[in-house]
Amino acid sequence: MSGMMKWHSALSQEKSTEDALAESIGQIKARIGNTTPDLAVLFVSPHHRQSYNLISSAVVRQLGPRHMLGCSGGGVIGAAHEVEGAPALSLTVATLPGVEIKSFRFDDAGIPNPDSGPRVWEEAVGVKASAEPQFIVLADPFSIRVDALLTGLDFAYPMAAKVGGLASAASGPGQNALFLDHHLHRDGAVGLALSGDIRMDTLVAQGCRPIGKPLTITRCNKQVLFELDKRPALEMLTEIFHQSSERDQHLIRNGNSFLGLIMDPFKQDEPKAGDFLIRNPIGMDTERGALVIGAMLREGQTVQFHVRDAEAAGEDLASVLRRYSTEHLNASKGEAVPAPPSGALLFSCLGRGKHLYGRADHDTGAFEAELGNVPLAGFFCNGEIGPVASTTHIHGFTSCFAIFRPKAE
Repeated sequence: MSGMMKWHSALSQEKSTEDALAESIGQIKARIGNTTPDLAVLFVSPHHRQSYNLISSAVVRQLGPRHMLGCSGGGVIGAAHEVEGAPALSLTVATLPGVEIKSFRFDDAGIPNPDSGPRVWEEAVGVKASAEPQFIVLADPFSIRVDALLTGLDFAYPMAAKVGGLASAASGPGQNALFLDHHLHRDGAVGLALSGDIRMDTLVAQGCRPIGKPLTITRCNKQVLFELDKRPALEMLTEIFHQSSERDQHLIRNGNSFLGLIMDPFKQDEPKAGDFLIRNPIGMDTERGALVIGAMLREGQTVQFHVRDAEAAGEDLASVLRRYSTEHLNASKGEAVPAPPSGALLFSCLGRGKHLYGRADHDTGAFEAELGNVPLAGFFCNGEIGPVASTTHIHGFTSCFAIFRPKAE
C-alpha cells in the first residue's frame, strides 16, 4: 500500500454523533489498518451541528491524518451514496505517495487586492505556481467574496484546476463548519493545494440541454444582451420557442430556459456538453427586445439557449462522464494505458438529488456506471466551484467532480 495512491470512503447515517463516528472511523480502520493517511476529507450534515468540534478532533485523534479538509453540508455524499435531509457523516481518507499537500485559509480581509501580483498570492497560499498545484476549495457563502478568491487563484495559478463548493448547512453567518487540519473554522474559505504525483481531472455537468442553434452576440452592454445574429435577442428566443417541442415550450414557459456561453474564444468545432457556462436570464426589456443575463457578455461570443429538467440533467451528466472516459481513460493507438482513477469528490447542487430526480443516488450511480467502483464522496452545495474553459466559476444546479489518479509514467 505504501507505494500506491489509495482512497477509501465510509458513510454513516447514525443519528448519534458518537455512533456515526464509531461506524465511519471503524470502517476506515478496517481498510487501512495501521496506515497513517495523508488526507482525510470530512462532510457532515447539520444534524450533528452541536458536535462539529467533537467530530474533527475524533478523526484527528483516531486516524492521525497529516491533513484534513471538509465542511458542513445540507446533503452528504459518501461511499458513492447520497443522503439528503437526514443525519449523515462522510469520511474519506487517501494515501498519496509522492504528493505534496499544502493547506491554506482565507478570510475576507485577507484576500489580496485586485492589483496584487502573483507573488502575493503565492505567499498567501504558500505554494509557488511552478509546483503545478491543483486546488480543492471550500467556502462559507456568508462571509467571504468567493468570486474574488477564485479570480485571484486563476490569476496566480492559471494552469491549475480548482474545484470545490460552498458550505450549505446554515441559514446565516457563523453556522457552517469548515474543517482544515486540526482546526474548525466558522467563516472564510479553506483549501488544499496538491502537487507532485497526482492528477486531478475536473468535470462540470451543468444539467442542461441545448435548444435551437449556436448564435453570435452582435450587440451587448455588460449583462444586457441586445442582439443575436443581428436580430433582437428576445425575438430570437421567441422564434426558438415556437420551433421547439411541446416539452421544451413547457420548460421555457416555466422559467427553465438558460443561456449557455462558450468561454473559449478560440473554439472552432461543434460545442459539446461541458463547453458552455450556463447562466440565468434575470430580466428583459420588451421595448428594446433585450434580455438581461447573469454574466458579463462580449460581442462576438458564441452562445446557445438551453433548457433544464431531470431528463436533460441526466442526459448532460451521462454525456460529460462518457466524454471523460473516452478521452482520458482509454489509451490512444500506440500510447500506454492511462492510470485509472483512485478516488473522486463530487460537489453537487442542493437543487439536484431527490429534489430533481425524485430518487437518491442518481449522480453517484451515473458516475459508477461509467467509471466503475471508484471511492466517491462529497456534499450538496450552496454553489459549486469548477472550471469552464480556463476560468473557474461558481455554478448553480451543477455536479462538479474532482477525479484523482497518479500521473502517467
